[in-house]
Amino acid sequence: MPETGMRKKVSSRPRSLTGAPFRYCPGCGHSIVHRLVAESIDALGIREKVIGIAPVGCAVFAYDYFDFDMIEAAHGRPPAVATGLKRTMPGTVVFTYQGDGDLAAIGTAEIIHAAARGENISVFFVNNATYGMTGGQMAPTTIPGQRTATTPGGRDIQNHGHPLRISELLATIDGSAYIERVSLASAANIRTARRAVEKSLCCQIDGHGFSMVEILSPCPTDWGMTPRESLRWMQTEMLNTFPLGIFRDRVAGVSR
Repeated sequence: MPETGMRKKVSSRPRSLTGAPFRYCPGCGHSIVHRLVAESIDALGIREKVIGIAPVGCAVFAYDYFDFDMIEAAHGRPPAVATGLKRTMPGTVVFTYQGDGDLAAIGTAEIIHAAARGENISVFFVNNATYGMTGGQMAPTTIPGQRTATTPGGRDIQNHGHPLRISELLATIDGSAYIERVSLASAANIRTARRAVEKSLCCQIDGHGFSMVEILSPCPTDWGMTPRESLRWMQTEMLNTFPLGIFRDRVAGVSR
């Protein structure tokens, strides 16, 4: 769009997103993550090669939003579907889009063994520390003391166990090439998340193997907070359990 006086267009919908309005709750991070994935795909010029896989959960309607091939998988099974797709069609770029209730609970074995095999896929793991779609129950990533529908008094470590730190866990597996945890808590965090998503896709394109980007995301509705309060809570509470950073990077310094 050309400049008209002092006004010019500085942002537009990515080509890899459809025009469908998001159904997500106010302040939810999924819409931001969708845009980051779409922008990264556009920047790399790979839209015609991409296949995304989404499971049960808040991401179940991802096929309405992404303007490329999408597959719905059974709860927790996207890594298995991604494995089959990538092995039979190695020229494609395959990613899974999973929540913490999906990836870190029913799909724990799937994600661990996909990493152990070094499957050449990208995983985008949205961690909002709760079961979002089903009403905000305790998830494997619920932090100590966090109130949920099933832990109204807060998660008690003695009774409920410790939260799983998936990035740290997968970083110990030899088949993992690149593992990073990022956040949506601020504009600076979102810029870092965008770079991580694109790096994960590049890791796959260049054949380095399994990569995962864990994205800490707000869920104001199930947390019982305003969107502003949820961002503050992420910074003051969530990061104590889930510190940001790169946990494994076998492709650092490798140029494309």
